[in-house]
Amino acid sequence: MKGYKGMELLPKSIAETLPPLYSQENVEDPLCRVKFFDIFSQWTWYVIEYDSDEELCFGFVHGFDDELGYFSLAELKSLGIRIERDLYFEPKPLSEVKKLYE
Repeated sequence: MKGYKGMELLPKSIAETLPPLYSQENVEDPLCRVKFFDIFSQWTWYVIEYDSDEELCFGFVHGFDDELGYFSLAELKSLGIRIERDLYFEPKPLSEVKKLYE
């Protein structure tokens, strides 16, 4: 399923560059590589790791609370036009992303 204006949320060309799940566990300040956001709320998801078979992401989520955790790309897709990938997001360390929400 595509997001807003037919945008593919996570093109294969980007998905293939994401580190696999659990590969960044021992990285002190892992890189947030992709940003998704809900156009009708302030919810934002930053992808650090990804499993393409399960469409499962690990990353930082800004919503009711700020937390690290797993989220399903399939669930984000099911929200339809509400979710977009930030085309202008430049990957940045997790510590910098967290500072945006302090």
